[in-house]
Amino acid sequence: MPYIYKKLKDNKEIIKTLNFPKSIVSSCIYKNISLIGVGGNLGDTKRRFEKLLIYLKRDKKIRVVATSIIFKNPPFGYLEQPFFYNTLFLVETKLTPIKLLRYLQRIENHFGRKREFKNSPRTLDLDILMYNKQKIQKDTTLIIPHPYWKERESVQLPLQYLKGAKCLGRVL
Repeated sequence: MPYIYKKLKDNKEIIKTLNFPKSIVSSCIYKNISLIGVGGNLGDTKRRFEKLLIYLKRDKKIRVVATSIIFKNPPFGYLEQPFFYNTLFLVETKLTPIKLLRYLQRIENHFGRKREFKNSPRTLDLDILMYNKQKIQKDTTLIIPHPYWKERESVQLPLQYLKGAKCLGRVL
């Protein structure tokens, strides 16, 4: 898979591939639209993102509408770990927010996610950043919109590459 890199300051990078960024569907037919934050910093994360996209394309529970660039950036919280790679998936689904959360957690486990401690290194991290334009708080289990999405460069920079994507206005 060919990668195109654009170096930014502080060792950050923008990475483009054939699938990142990409608009995948021409129309949104499902009722529910969600913005999913995708991240990881263990193993070959860029390749894992490609495999995740293939995995999701084969599943009927979710349909990927568009992807953003991949953004390499430093960790926060626990700093003694490798840089993270982050991207965004704009998806449509028939799943409710709680069912989508459980579905994404099963996918994380499928890709080898271990939850050792808060902000620990991980193979794959999938966060529901937005779901339609709903505000949801189920204890600390699920908070939508994600409480820090506006503050994180790992969301804001990739989001710029989703502008114009079908259905994006249904979550923002």
